[in-house]
Amino acid sequence: MYKINKAAIIGAGTMGLGIAGQLANAGVDVLLLDIPAEGDDRNAIAARALERLLDENQPGLLHKDNLQRISIGNIEDDMQRLGDADWIAEAVVERLDIKKSLYRQIDSVRKKGSIVSSNTSTIPISLLVEDMPKSFRAEFAITHFFNPVRFMRLLEIVRGEDTRAEVIECLEDFNESRMGKGIVVCNDTPGFLGNRVGVFAIQTALHTAFRMGLTPEEADAIFGRPMGIPKTGVFGLYDLIGIDLMADVARSLISILPDNDVFHKVADEVPLMTRMINEGYIGNKVAKGGFYQPADAANGISRKTLDFDTFLYREHNPSKPQPAIDAELAGDFTLLLEQDDQYGQYAWEILASTLSYAAALIPAVNESLVAVDDAMKLGYNWIQGPFEMIDAIGVDRFIARLEADKRDVPAFVRTAAGKSFYRVSNGELQTLLADGSYRNLIRADGITRFSEERRKLTPLRDNAAASYFELERNIGIVEFHSKANTLDSESMHLLEYAVHHAAENMAGLIIHNDAQHFSCGVNLGSVLEFIAAEDWNGLDRFLDHFQQTMLAMKYAPIPVVAAPSGLSLGGGFEVLLHADKVIFHANSVTGLVETLVGVVPGGGGVKEMLYRWSERHDDVTKGAWSAFMNIGYGKTARSPLEAAPLALFRDGIDEYIMNRDRLLRTATQAALQLADGYSVARRTPLAMPGRDVWAEMVAWLQEAHKKAHLTPHDVTTGTQIAMIVTGGDVDAGTLLSENDICGLERKAFGTLARTDETRLRIEFMLEHGTPLRN
Repeated sequence: MYKINKAAIIGAGTMGLGIAGQLANAGVDVLLLDIPAEGDDRNAIAARALERLLDENQPGLLHKDNLQRISIGNIEDDMQRLGDADWIAEAVVERLDIKKSLYRQIDSVRKKGSIVSSNTSTIPISLLVEDMPKSFRAEFAITHFFNPVRFMRLLEIVRGEDTRAEVIECLEDFNESRMGKGIVVCNDTPGFLGNRVGVFAIQTALHTAFRMGLTPEEADAIFGRPMGIPKTGVFGLYDLIGIDLMADVARSLISILPDNDVFHKVADEVPLMTRMINEGYIGNKVAKGGFYQPADAANGISRKTLDFDTFLYREHNPSKPQPAIDAELAGDFTLLLEQDDQYGQYAWEILASTLSYAAALIPAVNESLVAVDDAMKLGYNWIQGPFEMIDAIGVDRFIARLEADKRDVPAFVRTAAGKSFYRVSNGELQTLLADGSYRNLIRADGITRFSEERRKLTPLRDNAAASYFELERNIGIVEFHSKANTLDSESMHLLEYAVHHAAENMAGLIIHNDAQHFSCGVNLGSVLEFIAAEDWNGLDRFLDHFQQTMLAMKYAPIPVVAAPSGLSLGGGFEVLLHADKVIFHANSVTGLVETLVGVVPGGGGVKEMLYRWSERHDDVTKGAWSAFMNIGYGKTARSPLEAAPLALFRDGIDEYIMNRDRLLRTATQAALQLADGYSVARRTPLAMPGRDVWAEMVAWLQEAHKKAHLTPHDVTTGTQIAMIVTGGDVDAGTLLSENDICGLERKAFGTLARTDETRLRIEFMLEHGTPLRN
């Protein structure tokens, strides 16, 4: 009955604009309305909002051309245009009177069978529609998106007492399949799920840090990666969102939560923060800063930290706590809880309170623990949800420690005593219910998360960097699982094994993981170890093994399909370059960025781009120039639509999908389709451009350096790229095979690795996470 082909958004603020942008990304024509502006252009407010969708730092569109799907207007002149919309989403200020007035206007012009929703996160649906006719209430829901809409996966949907089931079904299906969202259906309770648990965790981390006397550096080093939470940390997150805005969020929850809710214990205003807000120290959006302040506006690398006692900024102290805390404990937060120091106690204080708070919401706020876990993973980017974390600790151990601290043990946690919240039974992943029974975890059709499938599987082979499994339907799968999924010799040994095993026993092979990033590239720490030891033979052997593994994968007698999300950079992207087909997530970031650390792609990446560009131009010399320019500048794409013009995405071969939870299922289907009649197509050698074109490229580099467009080491690095793509000191037309070109990659990599400038670039990147221009 309900189908969404056209949409309208009212409110061109951050959230409304983000929803409009994602609708455009989904291929939907959308009308964006805001209040009329003064002056000749009454649509100026909405027009200015569109410019923010093209923000270079955080673009709301997969490609700038998607902007053409958005038309604009204002709520005085263009309300009648809502009559064409199948879905009208309101995202205006959180004032009940304004929303109610708007709904009456919408109802007077909307067509029969259209859906209306609100993006509110604080106002109960019962209050929103209490004065509206039943026909309106039947087609009204809350659709609470998270910011930024393009990147945050969670969508909370709240059904009213009179909302038709078909309306909720339509919103779920459309937003899951077209908008790429993970759906959590919430009861009409204060704060729903994501913000109720997430803001409680943040407030707990904040107040506990002040109570324990921790510095922002100390607190953020713990309340971050070691706990499976984004690295921003609590003070960094306050700066990112805005200290004033976070204070508003806390106040809004205070106003709507019951008086007996424990949130109130961590909601008091902090005097220091009140002073910061009053004096304009409200975070990253102002030059003054917040808890942190860039020490050098020119490089933005070193930062200063607000001293709570003096209210002055001091130099950042990276030695307190020791950086090793993050490195040693990031892989298993339970190890952090075992630390007998203030950092371990800080982590326990946060988790004991937060996990208990989440458990207390079952079943009154939501009967499903999966909904709570999904809310935190999809809405706050936690690696594990609260109940997964309790399972990791051990339910009985968690109870015992709560009791030792004389804390209340939530009833739902008591129900799990002697058991776990998740279990595998008869080959099915099951979850605990409030009555103590279990039920199978069933996702929507097409949704398959490997993090959940993995629980039911035993790897055929694994090591610290990767694992190999066999899926149903005769498909093998490789999962990278090192820190940031960086690649090293263990990664390649596992992938080599998987390719050979799958070639003999499987119909196809998939390379996929359910982590935040597919792979951030080769482990720079390992490369630096080779350089420090001057082990040039060892470095060459590693690169040769990488290249040969890629070629074995490319020419395996079965199809290999990669399914990445997040970052696929450097060596990680070289893996994708050698797959028969890639199923990208829409927000995949791709590119060969090795020049930023003073080396060249050494896993067959230059070779692959040279072939791709030569085939695209039907001319090897033109292909060499294109590959030279793209690799030299380390160009990246932030979506498959941006990747296609850079030859990082192959139209007609590769695909992209909006929902990352559909990657595994789509990749499996693609591998099976390719397996039917699969044959290997080998490449012929390339007739290389030769030394004259190499000289032209070097001359171009030198001229760019004279104009201050390139640094001296950019020229050195670019010269090596030029050597590879032209064949170097050879006659034009000299035939080089893929292995020959791989040999040139290793030669160039080794040459650059011997320079002090490359060593400094790698060290700088490892320390600061940003390139050094030298």
